Amino acid sequence: MVNVTPGTEEKPSRKRSKAMRIVLGAFTLFTFVVLMALGIWQVQRLFWKLELIERTETRVHAVAAPAPRPVDWPQISRDAHEYLHVELTGTFEHDEEALVQAATERGSGFWVVTPLARNDGTTVLINRGFVPEELRDPSARMEGQVQGEVTIGGLLRLTEPGGGFLRENDPQNDRWFSRDIAAIASARGLEHVAPYFVDADATVNPGGYPIGGMTVIAFRNHHLVYAITWFSLAAMLAGAMIWVVRAERRGNELEPDQR
Repeated sequence: MVNVTPGTEEKPSRKRSKAMRIVLGAFTLFTFVVLMALGIWQVQRLFWKLELIERTETRVHAVAAPAPRPVDWPQISRDAHEYLHVELTGTFEHDEEALVQAATERGSGFWVVTPLARNDGTTVLINRGFVPEELRDPSARMEGQVQGEVTIGGLLRLTEPGGGFLRENDPQNDRWFSRDIAAIASARGLEHVAPYFVDADATVNPGGYPIGGMTVIAFRNHHLVYAITWFSLAAMLAGAMIWVVRAERRGNELEPDQR
């Protein structure tokens, strides 16, 4: 028979309470670490986004460089080439233009994407600019259908595969919602096409249409707000736990001697 000194046995309810506090403490610590990690990650994303914006601004306003040649195509990437200010020479193949639906500050209409045949046998798709619905037919804007060899300046862009938001490109019916280079080139039977297109500036359309130079460069940058949110939640959680621990200690100090 085991003798238990009165007052030394621990009640089951108190054991359960202690176990619950351990579990709650472990869960709170885990949550705090996760919130802090999310905050730190958003700070890292913030610096990455600021660097991206600065790099893009530098490219856009730099002196135009020759557009990448076929030997450079395999190395083209979004980080290194997107929005690079380029210049290239060739002849427009107006009969093969594609109209890509667009929503702009001038209203709804189309981007006129036209192949530019180059002397080296390659083709680069040029987004010549915007036309409203009433000018979708090339015959309504013949003055802007530039003939002969031209030199184009603009911003290098990478392909936009698939289509637009909730709308897929329909090559069979010649309906385009994004500037998908591979799909447009295939639909037009083009070969040796560059893996990028160029948003042309506003200097090559004497008739006014298409309207070039309408590239919108905007980056969502809410990382600082997200970081503050995660750090604030972590601070509130830590504050709540400190309050709970202090309240429990005060309760233990006020608990009457049961021995």
